[in-house]
Amino acid sequence: MAVRIDYLGLEAFVAIADYGSFQRAADALNLSQAALSHRLRKIEEDIGSALLIRSSREVSLTAIGQGLLPEARTGLKALQDLYESVRVGAKRQERRLAFACLPSIANVLLPAVLGTMSQKMPDIAFEVLDIPVDRISEAVRSGAAEFGVTIVSAELADLRLRPVVDEDYHLFVREDHPLATRDHVTLDDIVGTGLARIRSQSKNRQLLDAAFGDMRDRIHWQFEVQNATMAMRLVRAGLAMTILPQSAIAMAPATLVSLPFKGVRLQRTLGIVSRRAVPLSAMATPLLALIEAEMLENFQAHVALSADRSSRPRD
Repeated sequence: MAVRIDYLGLEAFVAIADYGSFQRAADALNLSQAALSHRLRKIEEDIGSALLIRSSREVSLTAIGQGLLPEARTGLKALQDLYESVRVGAKRQERRLAFACLPSIANVLLPAVLGTMSQKMPDIAFEVLDIPVDRISEAVRSGAAEFGVTIVSAELADLRLRPVVDEDYHLFVREDHPLATRDHVTLDDIVGTGLARIRSQSKNRQLLDAAFGDMRDRIHWQFEVQNATMAMRLVRAGLAMTILPQSAIAMAPATLVSLPFKGVRLQRTLGIVSRRAVPLSAMATPLLALIEAEMLENFQAHVALSADRSSRPRD
C-alpha cells in the first residue's frame, strides 16, 4: 500500500524549524497559528511521534525531528523545483506554435511569412517541421503540428485536406547544359537521356509516373535516390537531369536552372492538412492565412481547381 505524504504537514514543520517561531512561520505561509498548529499536529499523528518541543520561549526539535528536517528540506526543494520547471515549461508551450511543411515549400514561402509573424507576435516561438510528405500527416495527427502544408492525396477519416494551389514540375539541368537556354522543354527532349528520380515510395515519384503514362517506359531513369537534394547533386556533377517541383529551385545549387514543360501536365496539388473537429489556435490562424496568401502569390497561375475559395470547411 502506497504511503500518503503529507506535503502541507512537512511544509509547516520545515517552516517552524527554519523560523524558530510558530508566529513567524504562520506569517510566512500566510496561515493563522491555529491552522499551522493543526497541520503540524496531523503530521505528527501520521508519523506517530512528536517532531517539535514548544516552550514559552523557544521551539526545539526532537530527535525524530532532527533526523527528518534535512530530508524534508531536500524533498520539498526538489518538489518545488519540479513544479516550477513544469509551470515555466507549460507557459512556454502556450506561446509556442509548431507546424509542418514540405521542405521545398518551406524554403520558398516561410522566410517572408515568419518574418512578418515575428514582427506581429514577437513573443511566440515558431517550430517548423520541414519534413517529407509521408511524415506530415502523422505529425498533425499526433498533435506535434497544428497543421501541415502538404501534397493533397486521398482524404483520411481523422484529417481534413484542403487544396490551395497546383505546382508545376520542372526539368532541372546544369547551366551549361544544351537545354539550359530554352524557354521550355517537352518530354521528347528528355527521352534517352540519363535522369535521376526519387525513390519509388516518394509521392513525387508516384505523381510523375502517373502523369507520364505510356511515355514513362521511354524515359531512362539512370539513378534512383532518396531525396531531392541528392538528385540535384547529381545534376550539379553533370551526371544526370532531374524532374522536381519548381519550388525546389530555392534549394538548388546556383549552377542549376529549371525549365517548365510544354505539352504535358506535370503538377502536384498543394494544400493544408489539419485535424478534424479541432479548431486552430488563435496563434495558428493568422500564420496559416499568411502561408496561404504566399502560396497563392507564388503559384498564382495555378489555383487548385478543387479549392473552394469562398468558404472554409466547418468540421
